[in-house]
Amino acid sequence: MLNPVLIFGAGTTGKLAMDAFHSNGIVVYGFLDDNKEIHQSVIGEIPVLGHTEDDGFLKLIGKKCDAFIAAENAKEYKYLREMLRERRQVAPVNAIHRDASISSYAEIGHGNLLSAGSRLGPFVQMGSGCILHANAVIQTGAKIGEYVQIGAGSCIGADVQVEDGAFIGAGVTIPDGFRIGKNASVGAGSVLISDVAASTRVFGYPAQKVK
Repeated sequence: MLNPVLIFGAGTTGKLAMDAFHSNGIVVYGFLDDNKEIHQSVIGEIPVLGHTEDDGFLKLIGKKCDAFIAAENAKEYKYLREMLRERRQVAPVNAIHRDASISSYAEIGHGNLLSAGSRLGPFVQMGSGCILHANAVIQTGAKIGEYVQIGAGSCIGADVQVEDGAFIGAGVTIPDGFRIGKNASVGAGSVLISDVAASTRVFGYPAQKVK
């Protein structure tokens, strides 16, 4: 991927994506964001050009530039992904920092963000729309669903399964073989000693359910 990129979303995720693209020498054409108050502002010399549904910029996607979705939640991400598919017949590209490491045996989908120092081991399978923060490690054979966020410095053990929409905070340790259910949340610094059910929040060392 050498085309310039339009980033949908100028928040924290958008800034991390900008850093990842720039680390590979890829030009960021600009940000699109629905917050009118930041339109025409500049983030790291990159302009916030306008609204995410501005046809004047959307028409460039698939011709002169690619798109990355830096949405802050899964609902917003899905909406923008469908819009790109329907209006431009494209999928969002991945933002992979040059200091990230991906095994040649790993498989990943579209629109993922891999920050500096993040690592995917062999036979890892990752869906689309995921965010790996700095130095997150996913070990051999783990399966990561879609719209999963994994915090800085977290370690996901071998053969772990993390289902769609799960949130893993910073510095979390998940030993080999555990399962994290859909939309579950694991608080920062937690160490798991069992599976986590869908839509359940856990926190602590060892991690316990948060009521």
